[in-house]
Formats: sequence, structure tokens, C-alpha cells
Amino acid sequence: MASSKEYLEFVLEQLSETEGVSFRAMMGEYIIYKGGKVIGGIYDDRFLVKETASSRRLMPDAPFETPYEGAKKMLLVEDMENKEFLRELFEAMYGDLPLPKKK
Repeated sequence: MASSKEYLEFVLEQLSETEGVSFRAMMGEYIIYKGGKVIGGIYDDRFLVKETASSRRLMPDAPFETPYEGAKKMLLVEDMENKEFLRELFEAMYGDLPLPKKK
């Protein structure tokens, strides 16, 4: 099942106070970036983020979910109404993640 454009718009609105957020459509789903680094994505109308030290610290009880068959499990972001929390999560995760490799 593909994610809806409406859910993408909701997530982007919730991330509106976070600088450097962008997205890319990919096979009916959406990859979410901050400053060029992949933070997570929208899969089946669920917002999932990569597991990092910061994401585990800020969401210790978050369930792991598989974005799609064969993929590595990611953390489900359940507190989607809290823009300040989402900004803090993205800022913290950004420092944990490497820059993308040059092609």
C-alpha cells in the first residue's frame, strides 16, 4: 500500500519548525531528509526513523517496524503532534548520521 499525499503533507507540516527538511518520492512512499541526510521515511502512512543513539534515547519505548519487506527495521514515531519534539529528534539524529557518500 502506498502512502497518501495527505499524510505526507501532515508530516511536513509537523516538521515545519525543523530547518533543512526535504523529501523524495520513491515507489509510492517518501524518504525524509534533513540537510541531505536520510532521517527516515513515510511507509504505509507511518512515519519511521532510523535507529540511532539519539532516536533510542528520545524514544526509548518506540516500537520497531519494518518499512517494507526485506528492509531493516526502523522506529515508529508515535508523537506526531509535538513539533518541538520532532525538531529535537531531527536535530539529535542529524549529528548521529553520516553524510551521504559521493557518487
